[in-house]
Amino acid sequence: MSSDDLLDNQVPDATMLTGFWYRALPSEKAKTGQLQKAMLLEIPLVIGRDRNGRPFALRDACPHRGMPLSCGHFDGELVECSYHGWRFEAQTGQCQLIPSLTSDQSLKVDRIYAGNYACEERDSFVWAFMPDPGPPGAGFSRRERPSAEVPRVPAITDKFKTAYLTADLPCNVDHGIIGLMDPAHGPFVHQAWWWRSRHSIHEKQKQFEPIPNGFRMSAHTPSSNSAPYKLLKFYSDADSITTTIDFVLPNMRFETIRAGKFWFSSLTTVTPITRNRCRIDVVACWNIFPWVPFGPSLLKFVFAKFVEQDRRTMELQSEGLKTNPHLMLIDDADRPAKWYFALKAAHLEAGRTGADMKHPMAGPVMLRWRS
Repeated sequence: MSSDDLLDNQVPDATMLTGFWYRALPSEKAKTGQLQKAMLLEIPLVIGRDRNGRPFALRDACPHRGMPLSCGHFDGELVECSYHGWRFEAQTGQCQLIPSLTSDQSLKVDRIYAGNYACEERDSFVWAFMPDPGPPGAGFSRRERPSAEVPRVPAITDKFKTAYLTADLPCNVDHGIIGLMDPAHGPFVHQAWWWRSRHSIHEKQKQFEPIPNGFRMSAHTPSSNSAPYKLLKFYSDADSITTTIDFVLPNMRFETIRAGKFWFSSLTTVTPITRNRCRIDVVACWNIFPWVPFGPSLLKFVFAKFVEQDRRTMELQSEGLKTNPHLMLIDDADRPAKWYFALKAAHLEAGRTGADMKHPMAGPVMLRWRS
């Protein structure tokens, strides 16, 4: 093993990336006329729907005295602070009324804003765009619409079914993300009679290639030691089954499985809530097994099993990390984790210097590991 195979002190720095869309909460929790609290990147948000059903996101603090706006009243258009009755337009955060002002006082109310965030609903979730922070003490103004599109789960055909799952993880977002892309933990963490066991471990070889803001495990034949893939091959009667997996900053894992006319795709995100807590959200779409009764419920059960196994693993790992132990990453199984840290560092450096982001991968790479 060369000196490059062991990278010491690979301890996540807890830096949370801004300038991206993040899943804020499931769509069903954002109800018309109601206010819902959320936390993203250690920023408290209040989320709701206006009377037209459009979601909105504001910073959960009145710019007057810091009272949480989620404690106030919402009439479907204006959010009213419960402390002094200041009212803010839900979609823009612009102040519309300060009740304590007298008729001869000339404060320009419409120049005052509660912090507002671009907000959009897609694939069972409300997303919020977390912009790069402004200079200290700059206050808030109306934010422009971000140029980046809200991510979506890839859909191959017009007709498909969907399911989603969400769960908290008691760990730093970096540990959550490198656990998400880790190819070697499956036989030890995700053991089940219908999936795989540690006795099925064998050598694997996969090609990876750079993509904008991330990397891709190129289209390949799925693992032969997984029962669901064997069932899919039998059911689809396809000449071949291929899987493609992408990781894209800040926190997204896309997976697409194709078997003839049948397909399955998912978008999994690990969202930073605070420096020591994150949340995993999975949304899947598919047209496989359309005749299976309770298909979404069955898939959600499988998702829940996997996510709970990951959550429990992160919980146990957090105990070991409390003493800040010496950590390392090895080649080749941990190379995706190394790329993630390098991508994150390159993004932060590009933001600091204004230069184009330098991708850490020069070209396609073949990795080998056992799992």
